[in-house]
Amino acid sequence: MGEAALPRGDRHAVVVFPGLATNATVVRPLHAFCERLGYSALDWGQGVNTGPKGEIDGWLDALAQRVRERTAGHTAPISLVGWSLGGIYAREIAKRLRSRVRQVITIGTPFAGSAEHTNAGLVYRLLNGSMPPAHPALLERLRQAPPVPTTSIYSRSDGVVAWQACRDMKRTGRSESIEIEGSHCGMPWNPAVLRVVADRLAQPLHAWRPYAHSANPRPKFGASVVPG
Repeated sequence: MGEAALPRGDRHAVVVFPGLATNATVVRPLHAFCERLGYSALDWGQGVNTGPKGEIDGWLDALAQRVRERTAGHTAPISLVGWSLGGIYAREIAKRLRSRVRQVITIGTPFAGSAEHTNAGLVYRLLNGSMPPAHPALLERLRQAPPVPTTSIYSRSDGVVAWQACRDMKRTGRSESIEIEGSHCGMPWNPAVLRVVADRLAQPLHAWRPYAHSANPRPKFGASVVPG
């Protein structure tokens, strides 16, 4: 199915967060895709993602406030889309903005890592402040789903982060994990990722349904749905 057949947007704001050591240029294909579908896509506005600075909670609080300010002209709840480390930001900001956010979509984001998921260690070192990389309190915080519908897109052939760390295994009613094929670095323009993003963004406000219940739950690129 080509892009013309994908569901159109309703102009609600979609904030796109880049991965570690990348900026708006790298996620531009994803940003432009959302614009073409009919959403008001916004870059996170912070330039290169070099990781949080200083105390993590204060840094995330400030980022959440900047997101609120950047989307102040949009009265409808916003969607947050984050690639890699940017997905951690999206999830944590949604926990702070709550009803201001309609859903979160993460792409190759290792939010559910544990000590054995060494590929995700850099993310935790960037987020942990003074805590060791696998500090249980930090890991548990990251695993907690936001209070809004949440979709995690992941790949077993990611090559950068451990795919097991990208799945929400608590199986809440409004969180899901969707497997696609592709590399970590290619995810911002991977057709499989874009197809899922289009389907998820088109979910009606207050009427979110899991991807397995969408009109095309098994697209040609072979995405599969994992409960939770």
